[in-house]
Amino acid sequence: MELYLLIIAVIAAWYWIDSISSREQAIACGRELAERWNLQLLDETVSCSKVWFGRNSRGRMQLRRTYQFEVSARGSDRLSCELVMLGRHLQSWHIPPYLQPVPSNPLY
Repeated sequence: MELYLLIIAVIAAWYWIDSISSREQAIACGRELAERWNLQLLDETVSCSKVWFGRNSRGRMQLRRTYQFEVSARGSDRLSCELVMLGRHLQSWHIPPYLQPVPSNPLY
């Protein structure tokens, strides 16, 4: 019985540590996507909404996590976005269409 409890404790600890590092990777990917599209990532909004199994390009089973996060285009608005991580790699992402902020000093 003690052996089973020990195995469960080790698996739970591994999952917890893996989840923390995967969230950090998701924040880095979200920040990169936000910068690419001239948006501001709202860091504290990144949360894992779904965990399941998926297969990578080599056919190996890995955890597939879906993260929800929010970005802002003007500072006063929020857009709900999503990214999917397969292991430590970005598999897919979605940022909804938004209006670009108008610059305060147009060059025309």
